[in-house]
Amino acid sequence: MIRPSLGEEEALAAAEAVRSGWVAQGPRVAEFEAAFAGSVEAGHGVALSSCTTALHLALHVLGIGPGDEVIVPSLSFIATANAVRYVNAQPVFADVDPLTGNLTPETVDAVITPRTAAVLAVHQGGVPFDADALAELCARRGLALVHDAACAAGSTYRGRPAGAGATLAAWSFHPRKLLTTGEGGMLTTDDTELAARCRRLREHGMSVSAGDRHRSDTVVLETYDEVGFNYRLTDIQAAIGLVQLARLPEVIARRRALAERYHKLLTDLDGVRAVTDPDHGTTNYQSFWVVLPEDYAGTQRDVLAGLKAHGVSARRGIMASHLEPPYADLPADLPVTEHLARRSVILPLFHQLTEAEQDTVVTALTETLRGRR
Repeated sequence: MIRPSLGEEEALAAAEAVRSGWVAQGPRVAEFEAAFAGSVEAGHGVALSSCTTALHLALHVLGIGPGDEVIVPSLSFIATANAVRYVNAQPVFADVDPLTGNLTPETVDAVITPRTAAVLAVHQGGVPFDADALAELCARRGLALVHDAACAAGSTYRGRPAGAGATLAAWSFHPRKLLTTGEGGMLTTDDTELAARCRRLREHGMSVSAGDRHRSDTVVLETYDEVGFNYRLTDIQAAIGLVQLARLPEVIARRRALAERYHKLLTDLDGVRAVTDPDHGTTNYQSFWVVLPEDYAGTQRDVLAGLKAHGVSARRGIMASHLEPPYADLPADLPVTEHLARRSVILPLFHQLTEAEQDTVVTALTETLRGRR
């Protein structure tokens, strides 16, 4: 249902990195960090091994730890909640807006307690959350706000890139994302000291990076001033990322054109609601989800099976983490989250999708829904 948009240029860039002899974190990583940070209007980029490690590192450098609570959406890939557990804090689930699938000031405010230390808000499926509104609430309540921008590369908020101005924003370059390095992630920030500390921590807490040591004209002996992690990105991945970043505007334009066509094709399907741009920004359509009609008597699984019978590979909607075993013991009153998780389906959307394939998807969905209405 999704295929990464990779070609000969990415293959050549990776091969060039291999031939250079510098395949670990090196000059291409630094170039990718600067280019990506510039693309999202951030002062600094810190390349990491995944968005999950980026989320963990963000909470770690903010000092979140035991006894703290971090408000997160349950309607998100489970890594969002897991990152809170990695720092031995407690995730607290808040409900989401039914149209965007995102946290709102109202849903966050409803679950703030004296132990709340931070809000980890997700730009769900590439749909930007209302960052100004959440930032105002967090500032008023003395809370840190971290952007989980895993899916948001190329999305916009009030005319700027999603994630711009964030204290810390975490990004994913997994193959399901519009910009991929195979695996990989990035933290962006305008805070020079935070960026410097994150760079040390991703490399075991090393005071001087391996690259800087090798480039130095003098002998440099590093120190390890705090416990760090091995969260580095490789130069091979960064070489691919630089090509992907240059192609990102073209990829987004294609996805938005395909999404617009989906919207037109779905007009005649009564009761089906598809994801769209919020009032405050534009989505990159990293995922194109539809919410099933209220009068459809079948289940999400029935729809997926019906589509599969027509040769269409679709996915369930965004998961609800509080319904999974690791979090089933936590209190959660999340009617919107549960409705979206159980009544939405993600339709195929990728760069190479043809109009004929789109027609097949919509025909299959139409016939599947008719069977149980």
